[in-house]
Amino acid sequence: MSSLKNSFKIAVLPGDGIGREVMPACLEVIDAAVKVAGAPPMSFETHQAGAQFYAESGEALPASALEACRKADAILFGAMGWPDIRFPDGTEIIPQLDLRMEFGLFAGVRPIRWFPGLPKVLSDPRAEGIDFVLIREQTEGLFYARGRGEIRDDQEAYDTMQITRAGTERVTEFAFQIAAQRKRRGRPGVVTCVDKANVFSSMAFFRKIFDEVAEKHPDVQKDYAYVDALALNMVKKPWALDVLVTENMFGDILSDLAAGLIGGMGMAASADIGEHYGLFQPAHGTAPDIAGKGVANPSAMILSGAMMLDWLAVKHREPKLADAARLIEAAVEHTLSTKTAVPMEYGGGANCADMTRSVIGALGAVRKEVA
Repeated sequence: MSSLKNSFKIAVLPGDGIGREVMPACLEVIDAAVKVAGAPPMSFETHQAGAQFYAESGEALPASALEACRKADAILFGAMGWPDIRFPDGTEIIPQLDLRMEFGLFAGVRPIRWFPGLPKVLSDPRAEGIDFVLIREQTEGLFYARGRGEIRDDQEAYDTMQITRAGTERVTEFAFQIAAQRKRRGRPGVVTCVDKANVFSSMAFFRKIFDEVAEKHPDVQKDYAYVDALALNMVKKPWALDVLVTENMFGDILSDLAAGLIGGMGMAASADIGEHYGLFQPAHGTAPDIAGKGVANPSAMILSGAMMLDWLAVKHREPKLADAARLIEAAVEHTLSTKTAVPMEYGGGANCADMTRSVIGALGAVRKEVA
């Protein structure tokens, strides 16, 4: 069946710092890729939100921006936050967490893949085969405590972790579906439950629910790892990993470690997926030290845009959007592997604009490979 939509409305929130620089790069690449693939066009509607907007207006996430996200087919998110701009209580301005809760974006998806041309962080040649997905539950876990923490008599502090059956079932089911899709493409088809079930009752409960969901997927193998052991093995033999599913805070920490295996946050694309909504963003921050200089590596933002096209392709039964996503991924890989442009992040001289031009220029070159 084909899509009934002639175009897609995308809510764009560039945010702060380098988010405002890498977002235009992403939009240019998406526009070019959907044209090459013959896919329906994207209509981009930009809205202001974030720390710098808060400093100007007193609002971090305006109601108009939130409503635009609600009505859009998907959300593209740059980066938000700024060290010197905080709420009166001293906490950081993090609208992305508000969006996760508002739209029930329960699955944080972080694909970790090494591209030829990237720095080789690990000397073992097998590290060139790094290709796994970390899936982080995002609506509960330890992050449930945000805004609910308790400090008693300036002597004790408490933050409560929440693990629910419903929350664990849906993120685990999502992980097994991802593993099944990857298995059809030649990957192992293994979901590893990452927990601390030997210490915490909440984690033992997480594993119990994982096992129950696993029984419904006999064609996908299950495995287990304590989070500390997984951190070790992620460095020792990351090429052996396939799909990981874990609690919110564990996933937050492990995802940055995983990005380090493939050259850093400049390649760390991600998606926040719910039952009805999808938000796509680079996992890096706003990088105040380089913001405004035009030297940011836009690859993570561009690859997040490709993830958005994939999600829309499935949701709306539009295979040409998936073709556009493959083109973008192949064009980024071509740019890096041929060293047509080497980001300053990796010792090259290519700035944000250079990378954008190189990726768009590569779309035609990789078209036959992807077809």
